Amino acid sequence: MHSVGRTLAEADATLERFAWLGDRLAAAVWRRVTVEEETTYDKPGHHTLSCYLDGGYRTERQKLPGQYGAPQRLCALPGDHESRWWVRGQMHFMHLYFLPEHFTRRAVQELDREPRELTLADRTYFEDARIAALCRGLAAAPWDGPDDRLRANETAHEILSLLLRAQAVRRDDATIKGGLAPAMRRRLVDYIDANLSRTPTLGELAELACLSEFHFSRMFRASFGMPPSAWIALQRLDRARTLLRTTTLPVDRIAADCGYADASHFGHRFRAAVGAAPLAYRRALNADRAMANLDID
Repeated sequence: MHSVGRTLAEADATLERFAWLGDRLAAAVWRRVTVEEETTYDKPGHHTLSCYLDGGYRTERQKLPGQYGAPQRLCALPGDHESRWWVRGQMHFMHLYFLPEHFTRRAVQELDREPRELTLADRTYFEDARIAALCRGLAAAPWDGPDDRLRANETAHEILSLLLRAQAVRRDDATIKGGLAPAMRRRLVDYIDANLSRTPTLGELAELACLSEFHFSRMFRASFGMPPSAWIALQRLDRARTLLRTTTLPVDRIAADCGYADASHFGHRFRAAVGAAPLAYRRALNADRAMANLDID
C-alpha cells in the first residue's frame, strides 16, 4: 500500500519506524539527509499525509519554487497525484498512509455528502495546528504493543476526520450517475443504524429503496463505494468502538447491540480490524483517560 514509502527507500531515506495501525491504516517515520536530490512520486495509489517533525527548510516542490518545508508543515498527497521535489539538507518527517475508501465512509457519515464527489486535495506545505499536533503526538507515541497500536489507531482516525473537513475537494471528474439520491442515502444510513443489532437483509434494504436487489446492490456500491455488507460491517465496528469507549457494558451485550452472532464472533472481527481484542481496546482508552486526569490534577 505505501508506494510513497518505497520511493523514499529507493532514494536512501532511512525508515525509523513503521506500523500497521488497524483498519488498513499505516504510519511511518522517516529521516533523510542529502546535499541535493530529486524525488518523484507517480500516482502511488494511496493517499499520504506528511508532517515535518524537524528540518526540511530547503526542500521544495518543483512546481512551487520558493516554498519550503519546516517543522509542523503538512503535505496532503492524493493517490493519483504526480510530483517532483528537490530535497536538500536534513529532514525528519512522519507519514500517515490511507486509502480513498477512508474518505468515502466519512463523506456520508460526517458531511452528508455524495462520497464520489470528494477526494483529498493536493496541498503542499499547509498549516493546521490541530492536525500537526496530532501527527507529532502520533510520531512520538509507541506503536509496538496492542494497546499502543489502538491508541495510534484512534489518533489516526481523528486526523482523517479533521483532514476530510479541511482538505477535501470536489473531484474534477465528479459526474455523478447511477447512484442513490441524497435523501435515500440518508434514509438507508438511518435505517441500518436503527436496525444494526438484527442485521438488515439485502431484500429489506432494496425494498426500502423501491429497487430490485440487483439494481440496489449496484446503486449502493456506486454511492457508498462498497457493497451493503461491507458498509454494515463498518457500521458495526464504529458502534462497537463507541460503546467500548463511552459505556461499561459487558462485551457480550455490545456484541448483541452491534449485530454480532456472539462475543466470540465480535472479538474475532474486532481484532481483525483494529489489531487487539475489545477489552484490550477499552483498557487502552481507560489508561489514556486516567493519564489525562493526572495531568489535569
